[in-house]
Amino acid sequence: MTLAFAEGGVTAPLGFMAAGVNAGVKKSGRRDVALLVADKTCPAAAVFTTNAMAAPPVLVSREHIAGGTIRACVVNSGNANACTGERGVRDARAMAQAAADALGCRPDEVIVASTGVIGVPLPVEPVCAGIWAASEELDSNTGDDAAEAIMTTDTFIKTTAVSLDVDGVTVTVGGMAKGSGMIQPDMATMLAFVTTDAPLSAEACDKALRLATARTFNRITVDSDTSTNDMCVLMASGAAGGAEITSHDARFVEIAAAIEHVCGELARMVVRDGEGATKLITVTVEGAATEDEAETAAFSIANSPLVKTAIFGRDANWGRVAMAIGKSGAHLDPAHVKIWFAGLLMCENGVGVPFSEDEAAVALGTDEVEIRVDLGAGTASATVWTCDLSYDYVRINGEYRS
Repeated sequence: MTLAFAEGGVTAPLGFMAAGVNAGVKKSGRRDVALLVADKTCPAAAVFTTNAMAAPPVLVSREHIAGGTIRACVVNSGNANACTGERGVRDARAMAQAAADALGCRPDEVIVASTGVIGVPLPVEPVCAGIWAASEELDSNTGDDAAEAIMTTDTFIKTTAVSLDVDGVTVTVGGMAKGSGMIQPDMATMLAFVTTDAPLSAEACDKALRLATARTFNRITVDSDTSTNDMCVLMASGAAGGAEITSHDARFVEIAAAIEHVCGELARMVVRDGEGATKLITVTVEGAATEDEAETAAFSIANSPLVKTAIFGRDANWGRVAMAIGKSGAHLDPAHVKIWFAGLLMCENGVGVPFSEDEAAVALGTDEVEIRVDLGAGTASATVWTCDLSYDYVRINGEYRS
């Protein structure tokens, strides 16, 4: 399979339009309402947060995706509409109704998402006015405007798209995401929207999305916190043409791989943009008894404040990695553990080995750092992505509502 970069992000696939407008929710005056629309109701799937305090937009969207088809996604930023009770549910339904009225579809064909401050009632009238305004600006070339409108503390828009040849037909997969803090998705991600013009069935959408999120959005962490509003949505317009593709179709494998690639690119963008982050950290654990145990150990390393601050401070303190795997609960053989920190072998057979502090300082001075561990307990492996923990993380979150 050969993937080629495609221009246009979430609207790169045929059959989609988007818009992003300023509805006045954000104090900054930046875009804060986004609309992503398929030309017609299409197969779709979504995964949502497992947080027991799930926000009203998540509750409403779970209902709306149950039938396996949707027409649009509407998103507001600046206010999470979370912990807002029955009013929050009414407001989420009002957003769906406004989009349905503007687009001429049913409200249960609209996914609703919100992101921002928790516990504050949604200014629903400006948001609904923004939805109407966005509907009048829909275009296949405005994916970046929509990607900007879903941002909160993000410092850059997160979009990507790829094309591939599937039995002589050009198929495109695109996406956009937001996320910078409160990041350790537990099913999906902060907010992410993936599109394809492949003629996937609803069942194929669901399987492809779950396969993709399992090894992309569910393998990232900034601060170990799972949001109340996380969701990831996949829509398949079918505009590329051809017969319907189910998960049992030979064509499914390549398209699912392209969807995973797009999700992986977006997931790494989220980590790279972690609040206050200066480095992208790739944590790979090998030699585990099972993949689940490899993932558990990798997350233990990735979520350790001591590991994250060491990397921020360019300190090759591999002992903190040893601590993190030891407390993780994953099976390991101390006499066979190996640790590579910033690409340098620093621990072999469970004990430290000489290494060059100068080489380590150079490696830790780059904006991408790798940690690799062999647990010596099996053949399974897993990779997790995270970022360093800087002074700015505390500043950004200390001032979040200011």
